Amino acid sequence: MISLLKKVHIHPVFWGILGIGGLTGYFKEIIMLFLIVFVHELGHSYAAYRFGWRIRKIMLLPFGGMAETEEYGNRPVKEEIIVTISGPLQHLWLIGASYLLLATPLWNEGDHQVFLFHNLTILLFNLLPVLPLDGGKLLFSIQSWLLPFHQAVRISFYFSALLLSAITIISLFILPFHLNLIIVVLFLWVHHYLEWKQRHFLFLRFLLERKRKAGFKGEKQVKVSPATTVTEAIKKVNRERYHYFTLGKNYGVIEEQEILNAFFDEKKRLLPLMKIL
Repeated sequence: MISLLKKVHIHPVFWGILGIGGLTGYFKEIIMLFLIVFVHELGHSYAAYRFGWRIRKIMLLPFGGMAETEEYGNRPVKEEIIVTISGPLQHLWLIGASYLLLATPLWNEGDHQVFLFHNLTILLFNLLPVLPLDGGKLLFSIQSWLLPFHQAVRISFYFSALLLSAITIISLFILPFHLNLIIVVLFLWVHHYLEWKQRHFLFLRFLLERKRKAGFKGEKQVKVSPATTVTEAIKKVNRERYHYFTLGKNYGVIEEQEILNAFFDEKKRLLPLMKIL
């Protein structure tokens, strides 16, 4: 646990919101907000730590947190889902603890109502299916199990951007001068922009990890044309399964590892599969 705490960093956006709260006299609320977000992110990080994930950095945000790992989409979907929901689950015991504290002189009804409001706000906001929120991560985990990884990345991004556009428009009409909300929405747009720019790098890391990985639980037969290029074929790869590309009875089958080797050879990347047999 101590090793996890050393990896915790506070995002500048969080510092900005804390500063605004301090200037407006809401010091107690600032402490509550920090505690809620800190516990939320520790829930994610501890679950990842127990699964043996390689955690690089834990960033605290006003609406939760982000853990930078070195897993690159090849961990079991079951693990990803457990790690993702371990953050929101912390809000349940925090709310219960607030009710218990009402019986002590340390906590009054006003404190409880404010604490309850922040807990529910962060919990519900985090469950929105927008990346990098927990709801968006859950949706992506499910999509990447059902669909090829490359396709899942694109679909989840487009869906997330569409929903974020709707949230932005609604926010401008309902709460046009809510500074904290503006900061959070702007952060989400910046994240989407940076993720979109790095989408090819994300896919390459996914493939590199698969190239080194062995012992997949399942197998999948993928029917392709002999004229399908190496690049087109590799985009059909799903997570957690080892693939056999079937070109037809006249050409036979190519294993995933052969496709990966050809893909990372720039001279072969655009070749049709029948030429690497």
